[in-house]
Amino acid sequence: MIKDGQIAQELALYLLQIKAIKIQTVNPFQWASGWLSPIYCDNRKTLSHPNIRNFIKKELTDLINFQFPNVEVIAGVATGAIAIGALIADEMNLPFIYVRSSSKAHGLGNRIEGDLNTGKKVVVIEDLISTGMSSLGAVDALKDADFEILGMTSIFNYGFDISKKSFEEKQCSLYSLSDYNYMLKAALNENYIEQDEMNALEDWRKDPQNWKGL
Repeated sequence: MIKDGQIAQELALYLLQIKAIKIQTVNPFQWASGWLSPIYCDNRKTLSHPNIRNFIKKELTDLINFQFPNVEVIAGVATGAIAIGALIADEMNLPFIYVRSSSKAHGLGNRIEGDLNTGKKVVVIEDLISTGMSSLGAVDALKDADFEILGMTSIFNYGFDISKKSFEEKQCSLYSLSDYNYMLKAALNENYIEQDEMNALEDWRKDPQNWKGL
């Protein structure tokens, strides 16, 4: 679910302007899954731009205060959401922890880093939602550690059907500041893409696993 259409459009434009979102319908990117993609999103770039970083911090903080007023701990998903999660926890004066993709191979072997006061109500922060598998893996790890998951928020969401279904099955609420549809509108309106590229981007989102590019 998107918090606010105007905010979503504004953030999508920010991400395009700083090239946090790159579009290549020819010579597309390849994801770790093997999928070819005409878009690459790296929200860590926002951390280098104080105005955008503060915009995201404010809007996610407002979102969490409204949707999850009983939150007691903020958890970031490594690595992309560690920094923004810590900024939000600082803004809200709440404890911060983060979740690795897998348990550490040395030292204490932790999957979750921080002071783990189990039983607390947690909101999980993600920078990007694609298929949702890694994000929900973090949710499962927190549940296994006896935290109560209130929900998840993200900066950007591709809006794949598979992720919607997965979040519904896990009964995990998800709110994003912006998504793929708002990005497409912003990219076309501001002449970042032409109509044929728009069509290719729409086709990819319908069937990303089998999309081969222009």
